[in-house]
Amino acid sequence: MTHTISTPPQQSERRTVRTPVRPGPPPARPDRRGRLADPLFNVVAIGTLVLAICAIIYPLYFIVIASFSEPAEILNGNVWLWPQGFTVEGYARIFADATIWRGFANSVLYTVLGTAISVICILCGAYALSRKDLYGRTVFMLFFIITMFIDGGLIARYLVVRDLGMLDTVWAVVLPGAVGVWNLIIARAFFENNVPAELREAAQLDGANDFRFFLQIVLPLSKPLIFLMIMIHLVANWNAFFDALIYLDDESKYPLQLVLRNVLIQSEVTSAGGTGGLDSYAAAQRIGELIKYGMIVISSIPLLIILPFMQKHFTKGALLGAVKS
Repeated sequence: MTHTISTPPQQSERRTVRTPVRPGPPPARPDRRGRLADPLFNVVAIGTLVLAICAIIYPLYFIVIASFSEPAEILNGNVWLWPQGFTVEGYARIFADATIWRGFANSVLYTVLGTAISVICILCGAYALSRKDLYGRTVFMLFFIITMFIDGGLIARYLVVRDLGMLDTVWAVVLPGAVGVWNLIIARAFFENNVPAELREAAQLDGANDFRFFLQIVLPLSKPLIFLMIMIHLVANWNAFFDALIYLDDESKYPLQLVLRNVLIQSEVTSAGGTGGLDSYAAAQRIGELIKYGMIVISSIPLLIILPFMQKHFTKGALLGAVKS
């Protein structure tokens, strides 16, 4: 009997040929200078910023503590971190003067009215100049730019204000410098870069005219620019006193800055022209020093309260308006 042994068929084996990966050279280790570059830069940058902050904040802090300190301690160099010889006599004398409160109310009026007029004029003028379909916009812009380099002078401005009948009125303070050309250029660049013509065409297809498009579409898109313009003109109008000094004769219409200036000059004149002996001269000089530091604090408080709330909009508006075509 014959037995047949069957062998299983051989299975073909597939071998995957792998190319050996040669390891590359190890990454070069940074030398000592490279390892110290970033930490050293951070230390220098942070240190510089801290010094800059201290250089800005400490003078403000010193004015505050000096307004509550005795002038003799300030002159002797004893006031540098805390008030020495605490006193509020300077503030008491300032607030006891009714002209201070009247000047404060006048400054609020001039600041609010002047800021509103300036912002409205700049926004409307800048948007009109940003429209490429405005006939003669290059000529108009040239007229504005010329005023940045050519000025008629103080006498010419005074004659214009006088001939317009604005002397000794609120309009003499808020109207002559209402439109700043540099701010107008920034606003125009903002509208050109952030309000595309296609958006206006779409609004026109929906039946919106130019006024409605500007009020309901352009202005809501321009909030950073609006806050930037408001903050710039708030600071400028609040600190302004020269126009009031030139154009106003009635002391009841003086702004706060001009009132404080007159109070300071009066205190200095009183201390310099005292005839009651050495003791009266020293007392008058002491009061003058107290009033000087107190006036700086009083005139700065409103802006220090308002500006921090607008800082976010100021930063964003400055960046958007900085790109000019």
